[in-house]
Amino acid sequence: MIAIIDYKAGNLTSVRLGLEYIGVKCEITSDPARILAAERVIFPGVGAAGAAMENLRATGLADTIRSVVSEGTPFLGICLGTQVIFRFSEEDGGTDCIGLVPGSVKRFTPSDPMCKIPQMGWNAVEISWPHPLFDGIEDSSEFYFVHSYYPAPSDESYVMGVTEYGGTRFASAIGKRNLFATQFHPERSGRIGLRLLQNFSRWTPSC
Repeated sequence: MIAIIDYKAGNLTSVRLGLEYIGVKCEITSDPARILAAERVIFPGVGAAGAAMENLRATGLADTIRSVVSEGTPFLGICLGTQVIFRFSEEDGGTDCIGLVPGSVKRFTPSDPMCKIPQMGWNAVEISWPHPLFDGIEDSSEFYFVHSYYPAPSDESYVMGVTEYGGTRFASAIGKRNLFATQFHPERSGRIGLRLLQNFSRWTPSC
């Protein structure tokens, strides 16, 4: 069973429908006990970092997420669910986040005024390192993005995939041990995105 974390924000139904389409059992839940008991956990999100972190702290889910990762459960973050696992985000005047990944989340500042923020649409992901979640996915495959901020890990060993937008190259996929996270939306990325979700449903981290 995959637990999809419900913290009153995020594209939860799309993630659930994507998993059900490929025959994977899942549930949307905000119950820490159910999340901690799950075989795998997905943390999706849309919205703003400040409101998300306020909700996560108020519900105790920030600590639940830390426990999931520390216990070695396979964990997938998506979009805002990726950004708030960093230590800090520039959004909302500066937001302290969960702190699972070293580094921060920065706002796009393109030099070209014709470059629209947020980035909305398809863009290529250059695979930096082979990873089980990229199995069967070609390098530079395109995924769907919607975001104004981007992850900037301070430790390059976390960078699994890179994307360019508005003159900025940023980490669009990050990973370490049982944690993997994407700035793009696999649940909205067609066949390629479903392949990544299927890979996650079968992934058993080596450590």
